[in-house]
Amino acid sequence: MTLGAGRIRALLDDHGITPSRALGQNFLIDPNTSRRIAAASGAVVGDAVLEIGPGLGSLTLALAELGAEVTAVELDRHLVPVLREVVADADPPVRVVEADALEVDLDDLVSPGRRWRLAANLPYNVGTTIFLRVLQEAPAIAGGVVLVQREVAERIAARAGDDAYGIPSVKAAWWVHARVAGRVPASVFHPRPRVDSSFVTFERHDPPGDEQLRQRVFALVDAGFGQRRKMLRRSLVDHIEPGALEQAGIDPTRRAEELALDDWVRLAGA
Repeated sequence: MTLGAGRIRALLDDHGITPSRALGQNFLIDPNTSRRIAAASGAVVGDAVLEIGPGLGSLTLALAELGAEVTAVELDRHLVPVLREVVADADPPVRVVEADALEVDLDDLVSPGRRWRLAANLPYNVGTTIFLRVLQEAPAIAGGVVLVQREVAERIAARAGDDAYGIPSVKAAWWVHARVAGRVPASVFHPRPRVDSSFVTFERHDPPGDEQLRQRVFALVDAGFGQRRKMLRRSLVDHIEPGALEQAGIDPTRRAEELALDDWVRLAGA
């Protein structure tokens, strides 16, 4: 079973549901796009998949077609019963959880000891926050795919020196290798958003340090990019000891967007 434009609109009409602009609801209506994103998740038969933002189940069904065991987390209580109806006959069975991805206890959903993937169609306003939370709090998730606004995707996957490089780029790089794997036009969503989307694929790697180092690195990143037009010797003056930049081998006249994750790690160590 797949969900096309007609079926999506019929479900919304039958249940008296209007997509919520406040929740950033834009439902995938093209089965080929759903299958494309599901395949990009890297999920295979027997994998467990955490899906965030399933909506009416377009991507959910595509993941189930791959033989993945999906746990779908949906915030909107009006959509949950419709989603359960759509996936009722899915094989393997789909677990639907009504919860806020920003607050749900991920330890209860993502059990260690098996291979987990993430597949998410994230709302534009909180997509980065949800993605970084999952990376930090669900280490069992080895990789996956996130569908977000194109500019957000570019920020997540950017490297030092890229125009889109910023705080999300450095923080995501702490846990994963990420890349923009494809664009998705506005025409495959209902309602049609005013922006194009892209999907980012990622694979987890060992972080460069422990939790204490991560907190120091992230604090420096926040400070540096908070005043990104200033040289590091000025933007970080209240956050590092004198001489730390030189000790880390970093030119004090450089700016935050010029530093890769390894540079921030050295600086935090210094």
